[in-house]
Amino acid sequence: MNVRAFVIGGFVRDLLMNRDNRQDIDIVVLGSGIDFAHQVAGRIEGDTPVKYFRNFGTAMLNVHGWKVEFVGARKESYRLNSRKPVVEDGTLEDDQNRRDFTINAMALDLTVSKFGQLIDPFNGTGDIRQKIIRTPLDPDITFSDDPLRMMRAIRFATQLDFSIEPASYRAISTNAERIAIVSTERITDELNLIIQSKVPSLGFRLLDETGLLGILFPELCELKGSEMIDGKGHKDNFHHTLAVLDNVAAVSDDLWLRWAAILHDIAKPLTKKFIPGTGWTFHTHEYRGSKMIAQIFRKLKLPLNEKMHYVEKLVLLHLRPIVLADDVVTDSAVRRLLFEAGDDIDDLMTLCHADITSKNASKVRRYIANFNIVSQKLKEIEEKDQLRNWQPPVSGEVIMRTFGIPPSRSVGIIKDAITEAILEGEIPNNFEAAYQRMLTEGEKLGLRIVNA
Repeated sequence: MNVRAFVIGGFVRDLLMNRDNRQDIDIVVLGSGIDFAHQVAGRIEGDTPVKYFRNFGTAMLNVHGWKVEFVGARKESYRLNSRKPVVEDGTLEDDQNRRDFTINAMALDLTVSKFGQLIDPFNGTGDIRQKIIRTPLDPDITFSDDPLRMMRAIRFATQLDFSIEPASYRAISTNAERIAIVSTERITDELNLIIQSKVPSLGFRLLDETGLLGILFPELCELKGSEMIDGKGHKDNFHHTLAVLDNVAAVSDDLWLRWAAILHDIAKPLTKKFIPGTGWTFHTHEYRGSKMIAQIFRKLKLPLNEKMHYVEKLVLLHLRPIVLADDVVTDSAVRRLLFEAGDDIDDLMTLCHADITSKNASKVRRYIANFNIVSQKLKEIEEKDQLRNWQPPVSGEVIMRTFGIPPSRSVGIIKDAITEAILEGEIPNNFEAAYQRMLTEGEKLGLRIVNA
């Protein structure tokens, strides 16, 4: 077609860094990206549908598991109150100028005579060698035009373990308030990518240092600081939270378990209290923290579904295994923990283990030894009593049919009594024992058997 086309952006960066890419290729075309994509699709064997995004002048092909996106080279100009640019046709140079960072502005020529030639006008290869995040043009203009790039700078620095060069770093702090024009969804997408990084605390520290975290997530910033009264102090819960997050990230890729780590102590500022002779307490912070999750998820446009409820549960229960480790580990306490945690018990134990961040080596050894006892006890009770996602052997329907009563408070009282008896080990976890306890509890309530 005598059209000049170039691979550009993240694929080139990852190729030069020998990183596994996400099988996404961006191709910039000197001309119409949509027309070019249509021609390419016609030359590929089999049915290769093209997704057109005419408003953006882009098209995408899915080829053998690869996502290949085509766009015409363009230049952009911005208005002060929007990060959506005015777009015009442009040259390859224009297109590279509009890129966010030098490491994402490199292109590979696809012309036959120049195939594979690297076009690197901003020395992105040098910045890769020096492990630097830097904007191609004036960082103040780059970040003011599209403030989401500030989040992306921190995200790339976190993912790649790069540093942000000083001028770009200062420009983030200078333009932090501009983040207000970016949609919450786009911000949270970047935040989740930071959280999913190998060492997510790197990103949170950068967000905090540049002032973005205080704007986007003030609840987390409120954890900062320690206080001393009468020689008794408490740890800095912000740094503790980041340590717990890194501990979880070292053993699990689960985004929502990582969110539970971030939020597990979120209510400590609300519950902090100094008691003379005792010291600092954060009584009920796990309960109040679990009640804060929905509000935080709603504000950040995170899903208000089972993912949120999972985080609520883990925040609510995160002290329980530690409390057990501090005390005599009874079968009934373990049964209750299994009953309440259900299928999330393993994730809860992961979070609680990650929560041990004390610098006191003897305290850590004691906690871990007791924690291992709790873990073993959980395994034994689970194998014996099978209480994970457990429901009492006698259902509400059986209770109503036996006593000839409608749905009522009495049904709940009897079910709770059966549950308590099993969790306390007073009766075995089977239908016969539960049925007999049901009859006993019904008799206490003055109910008569009408269907034995």
